[in-house]
Amino acid sequence: MRDPIDFSKVFDRIPSPYMLLDRELRYVAANAAYLRTVGRSWADLEGVALFEAFPSAGDSRRLLEASLLRARDTGHVDMLPLIHYAIERPEGLGGGFESRIWSATHTPIPGDDGVTLYILQHTQDVTEIQRLKDLAFGGPTPPTATLLGDEVLRRAQAVQTHSLQLRRLFMQAPGFMAVLRDRDHQVELANNTFQKLIGRRDVIGRPIHQALPEIAQQGFVALLDQVRTSGEAFVGRQVKIALARNPGAPLEERHLDFIFQPIIEDDGEVSGVFVEGSDITDQVRAQDRQRLLMDELNHRVKNTLATVQAIAQQTLRGAADPERFLEAFESRLMALSKTHNALTESQWSGASLKQILWQELSPYGAERVSLEGADVHLSARTALSLGMVFHELATNAAKYGALSSEGRLTVIWSRGSTGLLTLEWRETGGPPAAAPARRGFGSRLIERSIRGELQGQIEVDYAATGLVCRFTLPLASEP
Repeated sequence: MRDPIDFSKVFDRIPSPYMLLDRELRYVAANAAYLRTVGRSWADLEGVALFEAFPSAGDSRRLLEASLLRARDTGHVDMLPLIHYAIERPEGLGGGFESRIWSATHTPIPGDDGVTLYILQHTQDVTEIQRLKDLAFGGPTPPTATLLGDEVLRRAQAVQTHSLQLRRLFMQAPGFMAVLRDRDHQVELANNTFQKLIGRRDVIGRPIHQALPEIAQQGFVALLDQVRTSGEAFVGRQVKIALARNPGAPLEERHLDFIFQPIIEDDGEVSGVFVEGSDITDQVRAQDRQRLLMDELNHRVKNTLATVQAIAQQTLRGAADPERFLEAFESRLMALSKTHNALTESQWSGASLKQILWQELSPYGAERVSLEGADVHLSARTALSLGMVFHELATNAAKYGALSSEGRLTVIWSRGSTGLLTLEWRETGGPPAAAPARRGFGSRLIERSIRGELQGQIEVDYAATGLVCRFTLPLASEP
């Protein structure tokens, strides 16, 4: 099994100077950039106190020591935007000491008990920047220029990542990340998000085709080979992948945005592939749902417009004058609108039979209307059709039937085991019912809705005691 990544090597390869002191300000570690900057070897500094290795007196020593102790004792990061500090010049450059200007950040590293164990120093030699400022401002740097320089330095310091935090940042990154090495793409490192994506399987030190065999069959190992061979990155957008999210679980479809980035060494050789990306499955599913909803909305709008067109044409055909046309047309549109409101409240998942009936009959008073039956859920299409049917029946009852006088209306329904709805509309106590001399729009709409759209049966009895309308229809689910 391949050893875990050695973060001491990462620390040593960071291009910015870093060093680590213990509580007594003795050297514990220093990276190569720091040793190059101060012109010392690690053998010269290991275990040596900072101010023994680099003696100084006066304000420079006082400011530097005070900053280190503040970081140690308060547990908070302390910054020195500018500090003059002389370092020993190598013999090859004439020896002696040279005054340099530095910017330093001191970060306390606590132990388990919260007490500072170490102090991490990130330092930058800003001597040349400061000298250029002095030239630009003509002598000693004015206060405004110092502030400008301090801000630039602070920004530079803010973007530096402390070496001892690299692993934590990598492991806690919200996107999935992995480092694959060698030609068989051994998993050298995988962060928490990557582990969650693959069901926390044991993959470290194993070739990717063995650790995640399902991805080889989907072409992803071939893509890794391509990136390693060509040295060019591959970017995938909304790529579908089947993964086992838990050990032994069936494959689950996910969607990923990702990049396979070649890891190129100083000699130009590709030593591995860096994998980084995001699981966008929820986003893709939301887009799919939105697309389906838009298609369904488009379909329903077209159907509604066709219904409105039919209502307008048929109402106009049966109207004697514009006033009567307007009255009948508006009432039918209001009936359609009421059903739409009921469906909107349920996000077009349907409506109850009682709700559709009562929105047409409530204006006539509960004392004159009786609804008898267990409530039934109607699909959106069925609710729209029955809403128009009940409106026509209620309008006819109010003009010519039981609701035009002191009569009563009773609606009785039941649903059979096969899903067949049987409903009876019975008017009593009003004028005798009589078959119309000609079939008007209302009769044609009821006939077309029950027999045509809902594939049901209808029977109308023009009795002396009042109109009786019976119909049966299957309660099919919405297509």
